[in-house]
Amino acid sequence: MKLSQLFLLSSILVSVPCVAHAEEAIWKDTSLSPEARAKALVKAMTQDEKLQLVVSHYAIDNGPKHLPVPKGALGSAAYVPGIDRLGIPAQQITDAGLGVTNPNNIRPGDGATSLPSGQVIAGTFDPKLAYEAGKMTGAEAFHRGFNVLLGGGVVLVRDPRNGRNFEYLGEDPILAGNVAAQEVKGVQSQHVISTVKHYAFNNIETNRLKVDMKVNEKDGRESDLLAFEIAMKKGDPGSVMCGYNKVNGDYTCENSYLLQLPKKEWGYKGYFMTDWGGGHSTVKAANAGLDQESAAEEFDKEVYFGKALKKAIAKGEVPESRLNDMAYRIVYSLIKVGAYDHPAAKSDQPEDVAAHEAISQKVAENGIVLLQNKQNILPLAATVKNIAIIGGHANEGVLSGGGSSQVTARGGNIKLKTGLQKWPGPESYFPSSPMKAIEALAPEAKVQFAAGDNIQQAVDLAKNADVVIVFATKWSAEAFDNADLNLPGNQDQLIEAVAKAGKPVVVVLETGNPVNMPWLNNVDAVVAAWFPGTSGGPAIANILFGKVNPSGRLTTTWPKSLSQLPYPVIKGAGKIANGDPNDATKEDDSIISSLNLDVDKANVGYRWFEDKKLTPLYPFGYGLSYTTFKYTKIALHSNLAAKIPTITAEVTVENTGKKDGADAVQVYGTMPDGSPSRLVGFDKVELKAGESKTVSIPLALQGIANYEPKAHHWELPAGSYTIAVKPDALANEVVKTTIHLNQLTLTD
Repeated sequence: MKLSQLFLLSSILVSVPCVAHAEEAIWKDTSLSPEARAKALVKAMTQDEKLQLVVSHYAIDNGPKHLPVPKGALGSAAYVPGIDRLGIPAQQITDAGLGVTNPNNIRPGDGATSLPSGQVIAGTFDPKLAYEAGKMTGAEAFHRGFNVLLGGGVVLVRDPRNGRNFEYLGEDPILAGNVAAQEVKGVQSQHVISTVKHYAFNNIETNRLKVDMKVNEKDGRESDLLAFEIAMKKGDPGSVMCGYNKVNGDYTCENSYLLQLPKKEWGYKGYFMTDWGGGHSTVKAANAGLDQESAAEEFDKEVYFGKALKKAIAKGEVPESRLNDMAYRIVYSLIKVGAYDHPAAKSDQPEDVAAHEAISQKVAENGIVLLQNKQNILPLAATVKNIAIIGGHANEGVLSGGGSSQVTARGGNIKLKTGLQKWPGPESYFPSSPMKAIEALAPEAKVQFAAGDNIQQAVDLAKNADVVIVFATKWSAEAFDNADLNLPGNQDQLIEAVAKAGKPVVVVLETGNPVNMPWLNNVDAVVAAWFPGTSGGPAIANILFGKVNPSGRLTTTWPKSLSQLPYPVIKGAGKIANGDPNDATKEDDSIISSLNLDVDKANVGYRWFEDKKLTPLYPFGYGLSYTTFKYTKIALHSNLAAKIPTITAEVTVENTGKKDGADAVQVYGTMPDGSPSRLVGFDKVELKAGESKTVSIPLALQGIANYEPKAHHWELPAGSYTIAVKPDALANEVVKTTIHLNQLTLTD
C-alpha cells in the first residue's frame, strides 16, 4: 500500500467517529430543548431500537409463566433495556403510588418508606405537602436505581366499596387533580418519571379486566377526565397508565378517544403505557395512540408491540411515523425529567431514613380526620393513669392496603396468617405500633392490650381503665371491591360491648374506605386514620394526645347506607378471582359486566347527595379540630378579559378557639342554573389561637363551567354565580358572595 493510500485510509477511519460524535452532540446538548434532543435521538435510531423501547419486560420471578428476571433488571414491576450507543438508559420501572415496593422480596431485605393512603394525602388539602411526599418517594426510587415510578393514582371515588380507593385521592376532580399534580412534580424533581393512573373511569375493581364503563363525553369531561386533565396539565407526568376496563365499548388501552384527547387537546407530550395485562391488540392499539406495552410476555395473550408491530408496519397497517412517535414520546420524557442526563444507579450511600419517615408521619398527622369528639374527650391528657387498648393489632403495627402498591417496610411487614394468602394478600401491617407510641406519650400510665377476639376479656379490661382506645380495621386491596361497608368479624359487637363498660371510648379506624358505624352514638370519639403509612403509630398517638391538632378532612362522602349510593348493588363485589391478571377470566353472570355512569353523571360524591337532597353520615370536606374556626369575609377579584380568565377569592378566617391549629379553607361555586355546587378552590392555613388571616385562593373555573362537546370548549353561561366558603361541601353555615358573568368561554 502506498503512503498516500495509508493517509487516505487514516483520514477515513478518523472521520467516522467525528461524524458520529457530531450527531451525538445534538441529543447530548443540554442547552437544546427536550423536544429537539428527542427528535434527534429518534432520527438516529434503527427500527429495532425503536421497537425495543415500546415493550417492557416483567422483572419479578412470580409471573404466570415464571420467566426469568431479565439480565440487567433490578427486580421490579418491569424493565426496558437501554440503548448504550445512544446513551439511552434502561427503564427500571417500579410500583407504586405510596412508596417503592419490593414484591415477592425480589430485592432481599430492601424496605422503604410508605406514605399513608391517598385519602390521607388528599385529606391534608395541602398540595405543598403532596409535593414533599412525591419528592420523598422519587428520591427513594432514584436511590435504588429506578427511573420510572408507577404512582399518581387520580381515579375519582365514585363508590366507597372500590378496593383501590386507598390509592386514589377522593371524589372531587379539583382536589384530586391538584394534589396528584404536585405529587407527580415532586417525584419528577428527582429525575424519575411518574405516571398518572388508571386512565380512565377505573372506578370499580369487580370484573376489572372486562367491565365496560359507559359515560357520555360531557359528563366524563366534567368528572373523572377533569381530574386527569388538571393532573396532566399541571403535573406534566412523563407517562400515563391506562386501565384494564373498557370505556364505551373499547378497552382504555386501545380507546382512540381517551388516548388522543390529552395529546390533541391538552398538549400532552409524554407516553401512554398499558397496565400489566392491559394489552389487547397491535394495530388498533398503536393507531389509537398507545405507546408502550407493559410486561407483555407475562401478562398479555401475546406481545403485541414486538414482532407483530414490526409486521404491521411492514404491511402498512401501522405507519412508521406512529412508531417514531412512540419512541419520541418515551425518550422525550426521559430527557425532560432528567433521567437521560442523570441515569439512576443503585446508590451505596445511606438514605436519610429519619427524614423520609418524618415526611410520611407529617402527611399522616395532617390528613387523619377527627370525625367525632363528644365533650372534647380528646385530646387525652399525658397524666392519664389507666389506658386500655383493644384490637387492630395495635400492639404491633398499623394496617396497609394490598396489591401492587404494597410497600415492604424496613424490618419487614407483619403478615397475617389468616384470610387471603395469595396476591393481593396477605393482610399486612407496618411495624409501627400505636400502643408503643401511646406509652411514650403517657409514661406514667398503665397501658394494657387486648386483642379483641375475646369480647369478655376486652370488656373486663375496659372496666378498669380511665379511657379505652379501640382500633377497628378493614383491609382493602386491588382486584376486588368490598361487598359492603361493614367492619369484618366481631368488631361491631366488640365496640358495642366495650362501650357498655361505662368508660370513655375512642375508636380509631384503620380502613381503606368509609364504614358503617352502628355504635357511633355510644362512643365518645372517632378518628379516621385510614391506612396511615410506615410512621402511622406515632402519628395516631400524636393526634390522640394533642401533640398535633387534627386538620385532615374527608375526601369521600360517607353514606349512611348503601341505599343512598348511585349504584347500591355491584354484582359480584367481594369476588377476587376475576381481578388478577394472572388469572384467566371466565364468564360469570353473577359479576357486573357494565356500569352506566348516566346515573350520577358528573355529580360524583357530594354533588350526588346535594342533587338528590340526601343527608350522608359525613360529607366531603368534613373534619373536626381541637379548636374552632370562623370565616368572616369573602371577596372576589377577577380578570375576565385576559387570555386566560381568572377569578380569585380572598377569604378571611379566624381561629376562635384556645389552641393553635390548621384549617382547610374550602371554596365552593354554584352555577346560575342551581346545579349542585362544586369545590373550586382550597388552601391549608395555620393559625395561632385568636389569630386571623386572609388567604388568596385562585378559583378553578372549569368547576363552574359546562363542557360543550360539539364546540370542544368549556363555557360559563351568563348569569349570577354564588361563591361560598364553608367547612364542608354540604354545610349550611356559609360566608358567600355572588358574581355576575357574561357568557365566558374557556379553551383547552
